[in-house]
Order: sequence, then C-alpha cells, then structure tokens
Amino acid sequence: MTNKTIHLTTAQAIIKYLDNQFIEIDGQEMRVCGGGFGIFGHGNVTCLGEALYDVRDTLPLYRGQNEQGMGFAAAAYAKQWLRQRFMLCTASAGPGTTNLLTSAGLAHANRLPILLLCGDAFITRLPDPVLQQLEHFNNPTIGVNDAFKAVTRFWDRITHPAQILQSLPAALATMMDPTDCGPAFIGLPQDVQGWTYDYPESFFEKRVHRMRRQAPDVADVADAIAVLSKAERPMIIAGGGVQYSGAVAELTAFAETHNIPVVETIAGRANLVQDHALNIGPVGVTGSNSANSIAEKADVIVAVGTRLQDFTTGSWTAFAQNAKIIGVNVGRHDAMKHMSVPVVGDAKLSLPALSSALGDYVSPSTWTAFAKEERVKWVAYTDKVTTVGNGPNSYAQTIRVVNDLCDPRDRVVAAAGGLPAEVTAHWQTKDIGTVDVEFGFSCMGYEIAGGWGARIAQHEREPDRDTIVFTGDGSYMLMNSDVYSSVLSGHKLIICVLDNGGFAVINKLQNNTGNESFNNLLEDCPTIKAPFAVDFEAHAKSMGANAETVANPHEFGEAFKRAQASDKTSVIVMKVDAYEGWTTEGHTWWEVGTPHITTHKKVAEKHFETEASRAKQRKGV
Repeated sequence: MTNKTIHLTTAQAIIKYLDNQFIEIDGQEMRVCGGGFGIFGHGNVTCLGEALYDVRDTLPLYRGQNEQGMGFAAAAYAKQWLRQRFMLCTASAGPGTTNLLTSAGLAHANRLPILLLCGDAFITRLPDPVLQQLEHFNNPTIGVNDAFKAVTRFWDRITHPAQILQSLPAALATMMDPTDCGPAFIGLPQDVQGWTYDYPESFFEKRVHRMRRQAPDVADVADAIAVLSKAERPMIIAGGGVQYSGAVAELTAFAETHNIPVVETIAGRANLVQDHALNIGPVGVTGSNSANSIAEKADVIVAVGTRLQDFTTGSWTAFAQNAKIIGVNVGRHDAMKHMSVPVVGDAKLSLPALSSALGDYVSPSTWTAFAKEERVKWVAYTDKVTTVGNGPNSYAQTIRVVNDLCDPRDRVVAAAGGLPAEVTAHWQTKDIGTVDVEFGFSCMGYEIAGGWGARIAQHEREPDRDTIVFTGDGSYMLMNSDVYSSVLSGHKLIICVLDNGGFAVINKLQNNTGNESFNNLLEDCPTIKAPFAVDFEAHAKSMGANAETVANPHEFGEAFKRAQASDKTSVIVMKVDAYEGWTTEGHTWWEVGTPHITTHKKVAEKHFETEASRAKQRKGV
C-alpha cells in the first residue's frame, strides 16, 4: 500500500514538523520547540511567515527588535530549560541573517541549542543579483550564510523541498544530543521556501524525544578509581554540565559520601547552595581565595561537566603541575583535556558509578578541614567588600543588596564586563540552578536580551519568580532594545544598570598591564569633545518600562522592593565608581598578550611580570 502524502511548501513542512516534536520532562509532554523569535523581511516573510502564522498558538513567535538579541534570548531560553527545549530564530536574507552570527557564536561556545531558519538568495539564480546578495565572482555558491559554518554544530542549505526529510531530523538530533549540542543553521533560499513537494504523512507524526544518557565505560571508571583512590588532597570542579545532566543530587551525594571539597566554575555557579559544608567557592580568574588555595594544592582533580576554559584554569596556572585530572564529561573532547583520565559519560550516571567503585574511600579530614577554613576566610572577605557604605558605590555592594532581598528561586543574569567576576565572587546561592553568568563567549549585550529569553522560559516553569539582570552602562548602550521587547510581551524583568562611565573593567585591565587609560572610560576618549551622562532612566521609560535613578545602595534596595511589587519591567540606575570597590582578591593569573617591545616603562615592567608568572603554567601533563 502506498504511503499517504501531503502536498506542502517547504516552509509549511518545516513548521508542521516542528509543531509535532515533543519532549518528556518530569513526566510531562511538551513541545521541544517552545516557539521562536522573528524579524521578517523579504527573505522570510512571504513563505516562512505564512507557515508560522498558522501555528501562532502552539509555536508563539516573539517579535524581536534586533536579530542578535533574538539569538541571545533563544540561548538564555535553552539554558533555563537545561537544553531540553529550544527556540527557533528566523531572519531575512542578508544583514538580518548576519546579525545572528554573534549569537550563534555564543550558543556554540556555551553548547546551547538554537535553530536558525534564515533567508537565502534564490537557488535558481534567475533574478540574480538580488537585494542584499553578496556576489562572489568566482564562486556563485558562496553567500553570507556560509559564514555560519564556523559557529554552528549543524549547517545546511535547502536546495530542494525533499531535503528537509533528512535535514530537519538531523538538526534536531544535533540540538538534542548532550555531546554535540549547539546551534543548528538551515538556509532557506527564497524560491525553495515556496516550492511544493508531496511529503509522507508519517514525517509529521507526533514524536516524543528523550535526552540520551550515556553510561561510562567500565574500564574508564576503573582507570579513574586507580587514581582517585590514592588521592590525599582530592577536589571536585563542578561545571555547567552538572546542571544540564540534572546531576546536582548525584554530585552532592558523591562529595558527601567521600568527603571531597567542591569548587564551581562560572557556568557551574549554583550547583551547590551557599551554606553547603563542602562548597568551597568559585575557582579561577574570577574565583575565590578559598577555591584557588585548594586548587593549587590538590593532587587529584575530578572535573565534572566543565570544558576547563581559561577562566577556570587560570590559563592552566591554578593547579599544581603534577596534579592528576579526571575528566567526567559526556563529551570526549572535554573529558580528555590536558591529559586527563577520561570518564566519558553522563554525569548523572558517571558519578554514582565512580562512587560505587570508590567504595569506602574518604578524603583525609585534615584536607577537608583546611578547605573549610579557607572558605570561612573568603566569606569574611566578601562580607566586608559587599557591606553597604564600605567605600564608594560598587558592583559588590549592589549585588549584596539584591541578594539579600531576592527570592531563593529568582534568576540572576549577567554577562561580560566586570559584573561576571563580581557576581561570581559575591552572589550567595540560595537555591540550585538560579544563576546565569554568560562567560563562555563573554558577550556584551547578552544581559537584557538573555534576561528576556530566560524570563519567557521561567514564566513557563515558575511564573511567580523574578528574572534579575545586572548590566553595566556599556552593555546597556550596546543592546537595550529588549527592554521594549519585555514590555511588549509582558515578561517582566528587573534590570539593574550600574553606570561606571564607560568600559571600566577593560580600563582596569589596561591599567593593570601598565597602559594609560585610553578609549575605554568616556573621560579618556580623545575623540569625545562634549561628554555627557546618558539619562538611562528617561531612555528606559521611553520604551515603556518603569525606571528610576538612585544615589546609593540603600536607595537601590528601596527601588528594588518597588520593582518586585510591580508587574512591569523596571530599570534601576545607579552610578558606581570606575576605580574603587572592585574585588581585589580571589584572582588567579590570566594570560593576555603583552608587548614584547615598548617605549613605555610601566608596560615593559608589566610584560616581564606577566612572563615570570608563566612558570606555573601546566604544559598538558
């Protein structure tokens, strides 16, 4: 008997397929695609827009203000859903699509699923060259969409309607794979979007996806235990993969059973609550003295669900050169970094397997006691730094005010600049999985857009909680239009704008490497002839948000309470000092390029100082 078919355009078939893909989360079935973000143009409005209109109730399409912001929002949405659900982003041909390149890079670096459905030039080439098409005279197959090959896990250009029968399932398989997870790009030529094909009806049948869990190899576990069972000073690094695996309980049980101290990466913040006895703090460049003090003494490091980025490893100076690393990761590439003993498998399955094989092993009590003592010292330091009135207005004081007032299940979002370091160092985790510090791509502009995407996802899960955004004036100026998006869609944000007069953290790096302040703070830009302060309050109000400007952290707290009581996006603005109030402790070395030749004495001195620190750097053994 011949399979039944349905006659559809390419665009209609894509959307119909997505509308019938589901996932089971905590026993409940829901669409794996939560909807999407879109800005229409001639490259996607006539065909893909027509198809999206018919599913507007089941795949809601949020209208973005900037394609890059849409991608950031989609990434934050996926992060909030622990990569179990994703959003699509659709953009027109040309600049609409290229605006998504940065957000695709962010999703790729952070291993986050987003689906990019982007317009492309006509496959027939009959009307070429068309509006917004870049011509490559010697290779007409190349277009701007080819640029996405570097920043996506899956890439395809649909040149015939039948291709989606293979391409769409492959794209979803990539996005739903814990190992391969990342953005998927599908280029849609304008003519092909409207071409028709007789698709098998079976292609559109409801399918329920489940995240695959890979068990570790028995031999891998044995190799790891041979190392760990002899450890005198073991340590666990808990990364973001712990949360994506849903392995917080397993991590906690493993640490408690074997009395092993735990440190967190930036992506792994909120794996443990603040007052857990084995939580020794964040590690690395933006870490804590407590975590870094045990990291440099640990003889065995169990790295769980982390890609060991340089801010975690202190450019590989944070650990003893002879320390052994056990890499527990669902991705082989991450599990084997720096000659680690790899345990390739899902953390939720791997940690119990390791624990069982480790038997009665318990870390020496003197080692754990040392780690806890270091933690007490660090908490005392952060308490001092964050105390309101201890110096001029600062990020740290503001973080303390918000931290004290927020609900345990509120979500905090930050990215790039100085705030990731300050939030990572000072945020006191009240509940699991409540912190999103985007530092995989360190992308300015993520904050407000990411907050919007996180709030959409949060509303689907915990509608009564708040999403709190920390952003500096630099990031706000770079991308602020999703203040408007949040107002339009009714997804309330509390946005804390801390104005330090420019790009203060890069000015700090500039000064710390011996350079004079130049082109970072507004007052140090020689091309600025008439500097003035932006009225962020008036700007936010013009986009429909509540907004107020405060003079100090005490007033900030009162404004925050008003924002909590409101059902509308609120922006709170406060000036902070560009030079004082920074966290000065807890930082490991970080490798940055410095001039080997210079006429500036201070720059030369800092260069030699930097080179001297390289002696601690591990060489991969």
